Amino acid sequence: MDKQDIEVITLRDDMIRLGQLLKLANLVEDGVEAADMIRNGLVKVNGDIDERRGRQLHNGDTVTAGGRTVRISAPLVS
Repeated sequence: MDKQDIEVITLRDDMIRLGQLLKLANLVEDGVEAADMIRNGLVKVNGDIDERRGRQLHNGDTVTAGGRTVRISAPLVS
């Protein structure tokens, strides 16, 4: 996948949890679907399968699910 295929999701805060991101990015319709995808190993974070729904995501992290990849853009904490 090249950089042009990665959608950028901009956050207001410096962190978001994996389940929340899946909903925000419209990769799933609801939390139940997010939990199922994560539990079944269908979600990758930074290229690795991650089964933690509460995984914290930060600026620059990528998430792949359902054939789409999104990258987090968040304010940097100083």
